[in-house]
Amino acid sequence: MKRIVILASGNGSLAQAIIDAVTSEALEAKIVGIITDQPHAFVIERARQAHLESYIIPMHSDRDFWNSELEKLIAALNPDLVVSAGFMRILAPSITEKFRIINSHPALLPAFPGAHAVRDALAAGVSETGTTIHWVDAGVDTGEVIAQEKVAVLPTDDEETLHERIKIAERGLIVATIASLLPTLEPVRG
Repeated sequence: MKRIVILASGNGSLAQAIIDAVTSEALEAKIVGIITDQPHAFVIERARQAHLESYIIPMHSDRDFWNSELEKLIAALNPDLVVSAGFMRILAPSITEKFRIINSHPALLPAFPGAHAVRDALAAGVSETGTTIHWVDAGVDTGEVIAQEKVAVLPTDDEETLHERIKIAERGLIVATIASLLPTLEPVRG
């Protein structure tokens, strides 16, 4: 069975979608850990409720130390796939080159990379945006696109309402993408 590590920084709604898919056996995988950089992130409670191990690696003033700690923990968990599900940190090349990592982004990349994608889409006046699942490289949302789903921008949308609709699409797309990727991944055993 393929091993998944989830990286998350906040509420964990994307992580919950993956947890639910594994629990219902829609995903044939095992979540071997959830890692967060935020000691009070609700994703920790989601992990506890699902009887999953969670790990906290708070951001450190010495970024190299933090990168090293994160890399060591991921390596110890020995995942076949790492899923960045709302993890609001740029990963070091030492991590992105060592592990297979996908990320969910709330825009149709290459449009609107970065932390303010929904706000940027609204400011640009686009009629549609959406969500992208992509491979993570050392850049900011620059990795190869795996899957995308469009979401219309409504005239009444503000950042919150649009982001909520994107999140609904994101949850389905990340699970479907993981399901399509898992059979293609050769197991990584250290």
